[in-house]
Amino acid sequence: MTDDTKRPSGEPAPVAPEGTWVPFPSSGEDARREVAKPRTPQTLSPTYRLAYDDPDFLTAEATRGVRLQLELMKPEMVLAQAGILSTVVLFGGARIPEPGQAAWAARNEGQKARLEANSRYYDEARRFAAAASRHSANSSGGKEFVIVTGGGPGVMEAGNRGAADVGAVSIALNITLPHEQAPNPYATPELCFNFHYFATRKMHFLLRAKAMAIFPGGFGTLDELFEALTLIQTGRMARIPVILFGSEFWRRLVDFEFLAAEGTIAPEDIELLTFVDTAEEGWDAIRAFYGF
Repeated sequence: MTDDTKRPSGEPAPVAPEGTWVPFPSSGEDARREVAKPRTPQTLSPTYRLAYDDPDFLTAEATRGVRLQLELMKPEMVLAQAGILSTVVLFGGARIPEPGQAAWAARNEGQKARLEANSRYYDEARRFAAAASRHSANSSGGKEFVIVTGGGPGVMEAGNRGAADVGAVSIALNITLPHEQAPNPYATPELCFNFHYFATRKMHFLLRAKAMAIFPGGFGTLDELFEALTLIQTGRMARIPVILFGSEFWRRLVDFEFLAAEGTIAPEDIELLTFVDTAEEGWDAIRAFYGF
């Protein structure tokens, strides 16, 4: 008996991705068939919807755990299929403009002056990302040390742009926020993701990270920095280079020596950080750490 004679008469043969016959229709096929069914009070009832095709059910409070799992799983599957093995995480202020552009986020003249002065970090982030991406292309065919950013404007845009400058792919992990953010136009479209949960987004920033490049920024940048430092300090994450761009900015913002002197961190914890001021210094620090 052939596979064709096993199937009910008139039923189309479902086709698996690899082109082999499978005995059951896919979930997508079933969902498409449901659309064609007669519209009756029964079929129009929300309870009749297929569970995986019911937005009200999938966005209910009771299914939060499922949504967390899906947000973890979807990017993981795509990145694995793309062959991405490791990343360089690039963080920094969304409000820092490209040199020569208006400081759109400034609320007063003082902020305008400082944001315009800090626009030099846009160029440093762009050059750093280009250096990392060239190494990625030359050493692994674009699979190792791939730039990943939060996908937004400012320093994040500069990171994705630097990769695009040298024809390399880069990843963007966007998140739904009230006033932000659309993905910047330089992220590789096929590697651009959107998240509802900060928690799963944070996991994806670090799951493949071989280095972190942290530029001046605000609460979000500080949040990501200290979370990674805590994971490394407590041994829950392997040590990686944590590069702080803008030594004057960071030493004024956080007195790490004071924390060590007060005993709230160990003296050697300061060694988890590397302070640099240029793209070349930052990339050299990563090269020295890994010995290439």
